[in-house]
Amino acid sequence: MIIFITGATAGFGAAMTKRFIKSGHTVIATGRRIERLEEMKKELGGNLYPLKLDVQDKKAVESAIDSLPTELKNIDVLINNAGLALGTDPVHKASLEDWETMIQTNINGLLYCTHKILPEMVKRNRGHIINLGSVAGEYPYPGGNVYGATKAFVHQLSLNMRSDLLGTKVRVTNIEPGMCESEFSEVRFRGDKNKAEAVYKGMHALSADDIAETIEWVINRPAHLNINVISLMPTEQAFGPFAVYRNHNS
Repeated sequence: MIIFITGATAGFGAAMTKRFIKSGHTVIATGRRIERLEEMKKELGGNLYPLKLDVQDKKAVESAIDSLPTELKNIDVLINNAGLALGTDPVHKASLEDWETMIQTNINGLLYCTHKILPEMVKRNRGHIINLGSVAGEYPYPGGNVYGATKAFVHQLSLNMRSDLLGTKVRVTNIEPGMCESEFSEVRFRGDKNKAEAVYKGMHALSADDIAETIEWVINRPAHLNINVISLMPTEQAFGPFAVYRNHNS
């Protein structure tokens, strides 16, 4: 299979790239840090095609995909992995710039790649779109505001895509991880490693390879079987009670 992965320079994307290359697939690994992709190519070999790409830039997405060699144009699997969270401030104190960056990456970047690649899958009547959502798209938490909203968009878009693609053999899956130790928290806290490490302290979080392994299982299901949504968390993460604010006697 030819697998196109966004955000492949670290975390989930890097783990997926390594796993799929080792499984014999061809991976178009994309990201802004081309030097990391080139290092991965040296490590993993010729089945990795590094492609510098900022998914926030619509014209760059179109140009990059158009520039692919002929033998790589028939993409079998698109994994919309690029995404991020910025900050944990409450909604009335949060940065508008952070909101715009999350929307541009988590929503628009996913749309640009999907809009460019999906029509060819439909023409060939085969393919698979994997969207990386989050449990934050279904379960709110303090400080999650716009990040959670972008992942709720991913959840609903994935289901709506399934509706629109009925009658084709193109599959769509939304993967919704819970707490997973990667660069995610470090980015969220703007490089503060102490804050990032504190998020996972004292518990066994998911790993990037857990997510890669799950996605590998999904894309290897028989063609007649579509996994709609997978929500996965560490065993040591679960759900809490509703929050109640009590400021008076009753």
